[in-house]
Amino acid sequence: MNVSVLGAGSFGTALSIILSLNGHKVTLWEHKRNYARTLRKSRENKVYLPKVKIPEDIIITSSLEEASENQHMIVFAIPSQYIRSVIQKFKKYNFKDATLVSVAKGIEKDTHLTVTQIIKDEIPEISSSNIGVLSGPSHAEEVARKIPTAIVAASEDENTAQEIQAAFITSYFRVYYSTDVIGAELGGALKNVIAIGAGIIDGAKFGDNTKAAIMTRGIAEISRLGIAMGARPETFAGLTGIGDLIVTCMSKHSRNRYVGEQIGKGKKLKSIINSMSMVAEGVVTARSAYELAQKYQIETPIINAVYEALYLDKDPIKVTYELMSREMKPEI
Repeated sequence: MNVSVLGAGSFGTALSIILSLNGHKVTLWEHKRNYARTLRKSRENKVYLPKVKIPEDIIITSSLEEASENQHMIVFAIPSQYIRSVIQKFKKYNFKDATLVSVAKGIEKDTHLTVTQIIKDEIPEISSSNIGVLSGPSHAEEVARKIPTAIVAASEDENTAQEIQAAFITSYFRVYYSTDVIGAELGGALKNVIAIGAGIIDGAKFGDNTKAAIMTRGIAEISRLGIAMGARPETFAGLTGIGDLIVTCMSKHSRNRYVGEQIGKGKKLKSIINSMSMVAEGVVTARSAYELAQKYQIETPIINAVYEALYLDKDPIKVTYELMSREMKPEI
């Protein structure tokens, strides 16, 4: 197939390499013209995915038109807060009948929309059967090194989910399929908020017991909110739920866990964000998740605590002990 990957960050680059090795004709779009030129020359993404060679047959361009037209599949590897502006430019090109696949893990601020919902909002005429998601526990650094990874392709149309599955699956990158799009998207987005909480535990030097409690009760909150928004409960027991939560809360590669760790050490959010070269989706999603929980009247004490630590400047250690001091109740 002709496949474009929009976004030459770490994951976009890693996925473009997988697609190329699977025999597809791949175009990788980088929005900065000068950096696209650098990528073409060096065949290495030194900023976002260093020491990984980009195959010579991958076309690297800064032209959105070149990356959008006459493609069978277009992958959106753009942070969720920037994707609407790209789609507003993208939608004027000829992408008719292309399958659009989101790999972003966030919820748009103010609108509270997931990426597939943003696509539908901007391109209302597009069929849901032409939209899909690829999500799960998959740090780009490990995918690029061909470390065994399992992930999920989701679309409301089973044939589309299987098409995405077939495009990406390899001997080291196993892809399952699902028709629970909203569940896959919410699991991927909301786990970033819990990962910030797990990072706070690391930064404050609480311990493994505390982190286990945050992760376990965190997936309960994700499930409650997700089900209220139309997701299937079993999705959160799978790769896009508990699987993605585990890797993001535990990994040294996790940008969201890192943000939380710095907060736990007493640093301020603004200085943390300014020091990072890549986007931590959970920071903005924490506000959206907090507001969604209020909207759906869902109890989310950990999400609320992360929101308070990030946006209300509450002491993270105090917030943690407040969670421990809540009223007694059954686990389930």
